[in-house]
Amino acid sequence: MILVTGGTGLVGCHLLYLLIKNNEIVVAIHRKNSNLDKVKKVFSSYSKNYNELFSKISWVEGDINDVQSLSIAFKDIEEVYHCAAFISFDKKDLAAMKKINVEGTANMINISIDKKIKKFCYVSTIAAIGLSTNKFTDEETEWSDNSNPYSQTKKNAEMEVWRGVSEGLNVTIVNPGVIIGSGFWKRGSGAFFTQISRGINYYPTGKTGFICVKDVVNIMYTLMKKNIFSERFILVAENWSFKKFFHKVSESLNLNPPKKEAGKILMNIALALDFLNSLFSGRRRKLNSASVESSTSTSHYSNAKILSRLNYNFIKIDQSIEETCEIFKKQF
Repeated sequence: MILVTGGTGLVGCHLLYLLIKNNEIVVAIHRKNSNLDKVKKVFSSYSKNYNELFSKISWVEGDINDVQSLSIAFKDIEEVYHCAAFISFDKKDLAAMKKINVEGTANMINISIDKKIKKFCYVSTIAAIGLSTNKFTDEETEWSDNSNPYSQTKKNAEMEVWRGVSEGLNVTIVNPGVIIGSGFWKRGSGAFFTQISRGINYYPTGKTGFICVKDVVNIMYTLMKKNIFSERFILVAENWSFKKFFHKVSESLNLNPPKKEAGKILMNIALALDFLNSLFSGRRRKLNSASVESSTSTSHYSNAKILSRLNYNFIKIDQSIEETCEIFKKQF
């Protein structure tokens, strides 16, 4: 039996569909106020009989920071996919990210050791990998601390996972890039599709690694099936500039692409204006220094390791964007 955390998030939803389609027996943790309709929405993008497939999931109300509820959820579990995370670049959310990303992961590791879980897959991020001064960043690139609070908490969470490895837990870690996929149009890469659909004039000047959500979950599942443990894998199909990404999304939505660069100077001006707007309106800030740095920096990630281990063929980013845009047109 398989347990999934973060089942109402982007990776978790698509992973649940893959597991159910492969006739796995699945238990998924959800918090009291979580919206399970999001899962059905993702399932509906794959299949017409999505309600039937959804009904095969055993949902358990719980929280990764509630050890008692985890003990209930872990009954008869043999494998775990830990996808739950709090994603934010805002330092105001640091305490919440420490609680969920670090302490929650520590709880998952502790109970997995206690329950003698056979296999454990942890979903990290390329933000938890150091940036190389050479052309490509890979799994061996040395970590250097930075001001991104999300990166810090995910790196610390990885340390908890490696502690589990040292105590005998069979673990595989994946570090996906920017994940493209349907179902979540207000956060993550889905927010880009929403923003672009409303018309924008500027694009960020940075470059990073992108991957289709289908590839992320397929690789996770394959690594577990092949019993590949005590390793981490960067999951990036292609390195694209944000300009190229924004233009491709615009083209797929039959819109004019943004034509102006939003470089670091312009983004810092926008950051200051956003701060003033937040100060006087009381609204949550839309920009922060970490998000500005992330969107204007150039990073190149190597996928050589996962290619060599699995001989994997990634979905082209062009194709992933086109498919996601078609679903966006139907759902949004």
